[in-house]
Amino acid sequence: MDPLPLTLPFRRVGILGFARSGEAAATFLAAAGAQVVVFDDLPEKREAARAAGFTVAEEADAAARLDLLLASPGVPAGGVRVHPVIAAARGAGVPVTVDVQLWRDLDPVRPLVGVTGTNGKSTTTALIAHLLQAAGRPAAAVGNIGTPVFAARLPPGAVAVAELSSFQLELCRGLHPQVAVWTNFAPDHLDRHGSEEAYFEAKLRLFADAGPHTRAVIGVDDPHSAGLAALLRRRGLRVVRVSVTGAPADVRVVEGVLHLPQGPAGGIDLRHLRSLRGAHNHQNAALAAAAAVGLGVDPDTLAAALPTFPGLPHRMREIARIGRVIFVDDSKATNPDSAARSLACFEHVHWIAGGRPKPGGFGTLRAFAPRIRTLYAIGEAAPELAETFRDLVPVRMCGTLDVAVREAAAAAAADPVPDPVVLLAPACASFDQFTDYAHRGRVFVALVAALGTEVVS
Repeated sequence: MDPLPLTLPFRRVGILGFARSGEAAATFLAAAGAQVVVFDDLPEKREAARAAGFTVAEEADAAARLDLLLASPGVPAGGVRVHPVIAAARGAGVPVTVDVQLWRDLDPVRPLVGVTGTNGKSTTTALIAHLLQAAGRPAAAVGNIGTPVFAARLPPGAVAVAELSSFQLELCRGLHPQVAVWTNFAPDHLDRHGSEEAYFEAKLRLFADAGPHTRAVIGVDDPHSAGLAALLRRRGLRVVRVSVTGAPADVRVVEGVLHLPQGPAGGIDLRHLRSLRGAHNHQNAALAAAAAVGLGVDPDTLAAALPTFPGLPHRMREIARIGRVIFVDDSKATNPDSAARSLACFEHVHWIAGGRPKPGGFGTLRAFAPRIRTLYAIGEAAPELAETFRDLVPVRMCGTLDVAVREAAAAAAADPVPDPVVLLAPACASFDQFTDYAHRGRVFVALVAALGTEVVS
């Protein structure tokens, strides 16, 4: 990282939210000489900050005495509601931003790939880093994927591939990425942003300072994203359109084969890549390949590296087989659009779904009823799921994940169809019964292991 600006030491910097990104930022800034003040709503987090040697503020009004406030992505900064600490800072004219923006301000010349969109961000981010590493370029996946930017140890010249959520981007003023990847768009997080339009505008912050220097890789298989590609081209960006549905595009996947400009004549066959199963993962692969090519990776290297990608936990991951029954963990399918992508991959599905529902309902998933053998409904969304599907498929009101796994495994084992699949694709947030989607996925893996088989976690 470049030398810190002289204005940072001795400045009072607030950290709102002492979770992974907040703790990493606090540690880095304190080492750089800043006076760090931690705010957190949870007493145990405040105690952890004190134990780590940081000053902890008990009142929101203390934010008015800061020089800068860094808000963790999970803290509401706009839309439906604003956290009182952010409101106090703004009321006093204190700048409010997020860790990734400050990190970029301190390291403005590092090669940066920014990845946003509604679905597929994490897989695309990890895959881009994997492809760059396979080509011999130092690279690391950072940001919302799990490694906070201030915790990453990047050598000089290494490429930072950053997954960026709408929660992060809404407080960014400009990250000037060399490559900006937009996977797709569907309504999500409306409880946070207040409207589909506000959610879309937050995502657009990735392109806030983009210009001819930026290569924009856009998945164009939905109307919002196709319109965005056209808009960015009018703004003078180098736009690469990616499609898996036959839309006009520069990079295409046709019947499971990836076609790149200057790529192998016959394309790159994705159909047998178990870690990239399904059309949505084919889109992720195409987006990652287009981004990597923009950073100098040749198509032959891509073709060799794609089969070695291990995939990510809780994302369309086949974790076990018991007899004929396949168990698939897609706990990351936290909205109906992502669950649809999972359901489209299998013919005979014992589907475990539910959790905390998001606005918009589950009506779009009714089209997948011919693939669903039985729906096992859990969590707060169980009644709504039952109401949506009971005229189409058998519905079991299981309530909790342990009951659902037990019933689905037994029913699938007795199902005479070939290759029955027990699929966890909740189409909901996890917060009614779990800490997050990863916690839900780990519980699912443990429950399947308890059935008496070895699992891949």
